[in-house]
Amino acid sequence: MPGPRSSLVEVALPVPVRRLFTYRVAGAPPPAGTAVRVPFQSRTLTGWVVGRGTEVARVRDVLGVLDSRLALGSELLGLARWIADYYVAPLGVVLRAMLPPPGRAAPRRRLVARVARPIGTLVELEGVFGRARRQREAFEALVQAGGWQTVAALAEKGFSRSVVAGLEKKGLVRVASEAVVRDPFRDAAAGGEAAPTPTAGQRAVLERLGTAEEGRGGTFLLHGVTSSGKTLVYIELIRKVLEGGRDALMLVPEIALTPQTVSRFRQAFGDQVAVLHSGLSDGERFDAWVQLQAGEKRIAIGARSAVFAPVRRLGVIVVDEEHDGSYKQSESPRYHARDVAVVRAARAGAVCLLGSATPSLESWANADSGKYALLELPDRVGGGVFPEVRVVDLRTRPEGDGAQRIAHFTHFTQSGRSPESAKTSGPRGAETAEPPVPPRQVISPELFAALGRRLARNEQTILLLNRRGYASFALCQSCGEVMECLRCSVAMTLHRARRRMICHHCGHTAPPPPRCARCDSAAISYRGLGTEQVERILMDSLPRARIARMDVDTTGGKWSHRDILDRVGAGQVDILVGTQMIAKGLDFHRVTLVGVINADIGLHFPDFRSCERTFQLLSQVAGRAGRGPLGGEVIVQTYVPDHYVVRAAVAHDYRGFVERELNARGDPRYPPRVRMARIVVSSPVQEKALQGAEALAGWLRRRVGGRPEVLGPAPAPIEKLHGRFRWHLLLRGGAADVGRALKSVADEWRPAGAGTRISLDRDPLHLM
Repeated sequence: MPGPRSSLVEVALPVPVRRLFTYRVAGAPPPAGTAVRVPFQSRTLTGWVVGRGTEVARVRDVLGVLDSRLALGSELLGLARWIADYYVAPLGVVLRAMLPPPGRAAPRRRLVARVARPIGTLVELEGVFGRARRQREAFEALVQAGGWQTVAALAEKGFSRSVVAGLEKKGLVRVASEAVVRDPFRDAAAGGEAAPTPTAGQRAVLERLGTAEEGRGGTFLLHGVTSSGKTLVYIELIRKVLEGGRDALMLVPEIALTPQTVSRFRQAFGDQVAVLHSGLSDGERFDAWVQLQAGEKRIAIGARSAVFAPVRRLGVIVVDEEHDGSYKQSESPRYHARDVAVVRAARAGAVCLLGSATPSLESWANADSGKYALLELPDRVGGGVFPEVRVVDLRTRPEGDGAQRIAHFTHFTQSGRSPESAKTSGPRGAETAEPPVPPRQVISPELFAALGRRLARNEQTILLLNRRGYASFALCQSCGEVMECLRCSVAMTLHRARRRMICHHCGHTAPPPPRCARCDSAAISYRGLGTEQVERILMDSLPRARIARMDVDTTGGKWSHRDILDRVGAGQVDILVGTQMIAKGLDFHRVTLVGVINADIGLHFPDFRSCERTFQLLSQVAGRAGRGPLGGEVIVQTYVPDHYVVRAAVAHDYRGFVERELNARGDPRYPPRVRMARIVVSSPVQEKALQGAEALAGWLRRRVGGRPEVLGPAPAPIEKLHGRFRWHLLLRGGAADVGRALKSVADEWRPAGAGTRISLDRDPLHLM
């Protein structure tokens, strides 16, 4: 039995078991959501108190209670329980994803000297200090600095600690240790332009949303074409919510979009904005969390995990680019932040606004059925028109010249330099002989000419290729062997700058092969195209152009996204080359040309969403052009110009695409026509993965009796990943049936063999 000064508590642990554990804690139980250190088997883990415990046969003691400032309120704890139930994940795993890491974010402190007693006259000043000249100078420096400075800043000005101590002794200065609030965006410049006046269309949307906000709640889908002013709607809606005494959450899909969003929101709301995303340090996330929880900040902005921000009186959640796949968590708990936002807003009686120029088919179907209210902004602000879109058919290009040039550009990875680069070496902007023409399969004559026109007019260009690296694979021309990752069944990608072959799934690296591992031939060719090679081709072909590349390789640093985008915004970049992260949300009025190097990447993946993702990507990147008075042009290079995805994107025909795609998902049935879950069985041994998947499929079919439908098993499209062979099966049916089947698997089925694992993914975004 617990003693008079101890309590039993239920603790959720981040272990792959869907149950809670009872521990004893000294004194009264900590608030729900408080992190604690507890013994678990032979380890010590961090868990979270979720309620009072009941007596069990063996109870162990809590080893320590961590920072109670991170404790969840009842609203967020209830949301955590819903996520654990819906996505069939352990509650401790959910809480670990929701909360900042405990124990590693101790507040940073600094010594601050503040003026304790002002001195009004020169006579008094001379009477107090006499010959203590340095003390007087230090005091005057404090006054001039606004009455306070850190002791470290005073030391940098030559005032020693003894001088400051003398001021303390006279009672003129008070020195204290103060916590430093870590705000990475404190010094970020707010947008300098005056806030625009909402258009008639925007006002109509805001009136509908205002009525809902006053009536406490509702989910809305805002279908606004690119450059229709959705961000202004978000700002004005949040302004009204704040005026009503409630707080706001703003989600963006990519860290790359956060600096621009923060700038615009700080211009509108000043220091009421807190930023939360995984790119921040533990301390920065901790401080933002505490400020939101205390009500010192009233607007939370961030990527996926910001949906859990502890805003106190939630009035609205905005999910910008709601269609984006970045909102889906790839590891347990595999939640979708958009869907969690809808649930959280409904529980809080708040408005949830989902915005996109290319809404997901699930959201569109919900709006079509009346579950969501549909709002539309069909026109660009300021009377702007959609950019002209031209399609370049790559099938008609002559093979000879282009193939030879591609061979040249890929062969020099062994020597480190291309034949073309030798012609154009020298300082950027220097006069050269005639610049080389780029390979036709990389940059068509139409796109190359359009690039030249933009450079001549001092306008900017965005080039999209949704594949990073230099060359996609290394091929032996003698036997056809492709260099694959040792841990994954995918080809290794050449990264020329690093002189490494890299697996984009597990991160395994190896040097470029001098000879074929299969036949020992030295005839190694590098094929395929990535953003690094496009950047190199542009540097060689357009030596005067200022070029920046934005992909995972160039944005690894904490402020890399912001630095690149700041350079583009300042007009210091002529051509921005990048992957999908440059395709959405960016607003630069001098970008008048968008080029899609290869529109077909991803279109033919063995995944039912491949067409939807390709259409969204093409439509979104096309929307980056012509956002200002200079107009715009889009050039799309493709080998399948007649594909309905390309035709719909070129025509800006979202409704036509949706109608065609929804029909395609009717037979066979795929979401949103039906609910789906994916179960992956994996093992380091290929046969055991197959045996485990077959055993699970048979067990499930007997258990569920056809509701839901069990499809498979089959090898995953990427069969080997991170050293494990993977087979998967799909559940297809109603939401309740799919949920019951997943819970049965999680709670009752155990794979044979210690090395076999299962993973559950409800509402999967991809089947790769």
